[in-house]
Amino acid sequence: MDKWEVYMEIYQLLKQGFSKSAVAKKLNISRTTLYHYLQRSPEEMTSWLASTKQRQKKLDRYREKILYWIQQHPDISASQIQDWLKEGDPNLSVGESTVRQYVRQLRKEWKIPKEISYRQYEAVPDPPMGQQAQVDFGQIRVKDQQGKEVQLYFIAFVLSHSRYKYKEWLNRPFTTRDVIQAHERAFEWFEGIPHEIVYDQDNLIVVSENAGDLILTAEFEAYRRERNLTLHVCRKADPESKGKIENVVGFIKHNFAKHRTFLHLDLWNEQGREWLKRTGNGRVHNTTKKRPADVFEQEKTHLRPISTCLDSACAEASTLTNSITRTVRKDNTILYQSNRYTVPCGTYAPFGKTVQIVIKEGKELWIYDSETGKHLGKHHIAEGKGRLIQNRNHLRDRTKGIEAYIDRVTEQFEQPEVAREFLAYIRKKYPRYIRDQLQIIQAQLAQHPPSICSQALHQCMELQLYSASEFTDVIGHLKRQAPLNKNDENVQLRPVQALHEESHSVLRAQATKRDIQEYIHILEGKRK
Repeated sequence: MDKWEVYMEIYQLLKQGFSKSAVAKKLNISRTTLYHYLQRSPEEMTSWLASTKQRQKKLDRYREKILYWIQQHPDISASQIQDWLKEGDPNLSVGESTVRQYVRQLRKEWKIPKEISYRQYEAVPDPPMGQQAQVDFGQIRVKDQQGKEVQLYFIAFVLSHSRYKYKEWLNRPFTTRDVIQAHERAFEWFEGIPHEIVYDQDNLIVVSENAGDLILTAEFEAYRRERNLTLHVCRKADPESKGKIENVVGFIKHNFAKHRTFLHLDLWNEQGREWLKRTGNGRVHNTTKKRPADVFEQEKTHLRPISTCLDSACAEASTLTNSITRTVRKDNTILYQSNRYTVPCGTYAPFGKTVQIVIKEGKELWIYDSETGKHLGKHHIAEGKGRLIQNRNHLRDRTKGIEAYIDRVTEQFEQPEVAREFLAYIRKKYPRYIRDQLQIIQAQLAQHPPSICSQALHQCMELQLYSASEFTDVIGHLKRQAPLNKNDENVQLRPVQALHEESHSVLRAQATKRDIQEYIHILEGKRK
């Protein structure tokens, strides 16, 4: 209603005995607005309303520009118009609600409705009996007996023809092995295997869609081959392509889990099975107008029989690891429950390195290399979020201690005993940096001949130069001196050839040699 109607409604409600607070609440206006209206007589209210219609609005000077944008782009939002206005006039100060009301008024005045694009759907016939099942995951927060929130996770299955359902719950994220075992129990529940199973692109099952050439996780690929399953993976961000299971996930959340008190997981799953019999599969479906349990009695005869080569016990004992796939980040960490856990330095690879993590007893996180199966380390699962959990063994290679490192470096010298003494001095001088010192010396040994390294070692010991940097400087000095010494050794004295024949007598001339005593006498001032 407009302002005049509100004004009249206020007086009518007050005459009926409503309090001012109740009137404001009923008309959805503030009490301040109510008092402003009551202060005006009908004549004053009429004059005020007339003045508001003639009052210039802040956005009137942009009217033509806004109208042009609306005409050119009927789907443009008021928020985007506000941004464009501020881009052209940074000093403009206007609220989003003001822009929204102004745009709404212009659309109404010029009859330019906002265009909204809708995805068009087409009803698709149900697949034949036994042809297809859809699978998806869900999670929800519920409260326990103490009123604390508990995060629960579930996997749901539905046969596309009969809408017959199955679900399992966990109080932690699912692993690939959990998914495989849930499949086995679902097939037992269905008393057979559907010919095709539809999945979302979940990282427990699919590594990459790869333009139709599915790349599955190693564990699930092995299971798929054993069970000879035919998979159909939906495109990313396309939940409508598996709408049946999406509806089932919402049904489980809101009809079974919502407002239900969590006691313990076994009881929760037991209650879930009873709910499936009573409601999930026992109630008439809104689309098919049939009870899923009744239609399932016919559909189960069309399912593939469950072979005896792989049952639940076999799945438990299979070589498939209880793992979750994670990608190693650039800083050599992986993410789990919003916390970062370190892996050994050097694990990261530029084109994506994956590892498998295994949760043991709900307390420890074990990390394995996806390709080799090598154990990379373990962490205690941390509480909270945003934390960095480090394993000091991951910071650098500590497979061997300092003593073993010193032994390995000394063996590369020609005189290990002298080298050991030299390194002992360095360790005494730089106890905190001995590993860095050894790394520098080891690099020099790898780059230069043993003879030069031995000379440098002796000079360092002789001059008491006990550091890796000084050892490196001495090696550099020896390398610079080596060409000079080599040239001195190769110098050969050749006889001087005379240019003219008469010069031979000059070349054969020899200076007279005097006894040294004569020079001594001269220096002493003595004469013969």
